[in-house]
Amino acid sequence: MTIRTRIKICGLTREEDVDAAVNAGADAIGFVLYPKSPRAVRLKRAAVLAKRLPPFVTPVLLVVNATATEVIAACAMIPGATVQFHGDESPEDCHQATLQSKRPWMRAARIPLGDGAASFDLVQFANDYSNAQAILLDAHVDGFGGGGKAFNWLLLPPNVNAHLVLSGGLTPANVGDGIAQVRPRCKTLAVDVSSGVEVVDAQGLPLKGIKDAEKMVQFVAAVRAADALF
Repeated sequence: MTIRTRIKICGLTREEDVDAAVNAGADAIGFVLYPKSPRAVRLKRAAVLAKRLPPFVTPVLLVVNATATEVIAACAMIPGATVQFHGDESPEDCHQATLQSKRPWMRAARIPLGDGAASFDLVQFANDYSNAQAILLDAHVDGFGGGGKAFNWLLLPPNVNAHLVLSGGLTPANVGDGIAQVRPRCKTLAVDVSSGVEVVDAQGLPLKGIKDAEKMVQFVAAVRAADALF
């Protein structure tokens, strides 16, 4: 039986992009609630967009060092959401913020770029956050919320006792390689894309928060092609 990699498309800000992501085959849609992010949406706006999601497509709320009160309010506004902690939250912070709503949550691990990836103790990190539904792997860049950079997947530990979500600099061109490199190292693997499926300007730079429907289709197709090899 072919393994099916779950797909999250993150940083959506427009109705048409939410619809296109769902039609392309996304399993989860991410809304950034971190105000300093160029892809941020206000909570009320995220709630409006999340209402467009059909059954079995999960809204994911990305927060950075939010208070427990803020996370509880966000969960109350958006039923069925998973919380993605992307800041400096401790295991206890994550627990307290999701205890009342009983929502599943993920914790982002910020992996250093270059050779520095080898110094990050992902096994210990996953153990510290063992109550998380998954550990999301993103590149450590200035600021929070993702920077569209890919870290060195080859330097990850060979065996991590956790469900992982590979993120950071993924595109339709490289996601297959990422799946091939990381899937054997963990329980299960999902993928998370943002800038890699965005519209670009004349200089080739992504228009942050504006998704390209065709790129989303290409990304999903590339993931399914990678799945067929396992």
